[in-house]
Amino acid sequence: MAKFESLSFFDHKADLKSVKLYILPMKKRMMPYKKFEEYNIRITDEVKERYKNIIEGLGEDVTRDGLLKTPERAAKAMQFLTQGYHQDPVEILKSAMFKESYDEMVIVKDIELYSLCEHHMLPFFGKVHIAYIPNGNIVGLSKLPRVVDVFARRLQVQERLNEQILDCINNTLKPQGVAVVIEASHMCMMMRGVQKQNSITTTSGFRGQFEKIETRNEFLKLIGK
Repeated sequence: MAKFESLSFFDHKADLKSVKLYILPMKKRMMPYKKFEEYNIRITDEVKERYKNIIEGLGEDVTRDGLLKTPERAAKAMQFLTQGYHQDPVEILKSAMFKESYDEMVIVKDIELYSLCEHHMLPFFGKVHIAYIPNGNIVGLSKLPRVVDVFARRLQVQERLNEQILDCINNTLKPQGVAVVIEASHMCMMMRGVQKQNSITTTSGFRGQFEKIETRNEFLKLIGK
């Protein structure tokens, strides 16, 4: 292969066969996709064994093809879904704070939310709407969804999640006001329990200027509520 290292696709002196020989070995080395997730090996092994015991305890055969790698997959999935415990939302906001004179409402709405109910460890999912009124500093818009993800990727209840997002933004940016509304569907009351398929849970929190009814109503109108 060494003789092909310097071959360029723009080398008009190279014949077609040479180009083909150069391309084929490259195709053999290509991966279909690349995984970027990183997992703690010790935690993965420990959680994998616990999942294996749970599956066996439910009466299943963990040695059959469909379940052979399930304990490991589940262990990795849980690490991904709870990675927020190892992330700092305050540092995320501080990494993109900029001094600006703008002092009107900033809204980022319809932020996708996926979290795990801490009572049954089943998903709840929906949308988050965030607004703040700057007080000398604005924040990079992408940092607000990132803060949502940090708190959502933990074992949660929607009420606490709403409050954590609200207080993190309020205490870090120190704006004139912050508003957070979450609308979510909970699998723990859809696929089990009362089994209500169309129920939506809405929580809200307001600080500063948003405690005034006029400002709050403007925000709710802009997010379509």
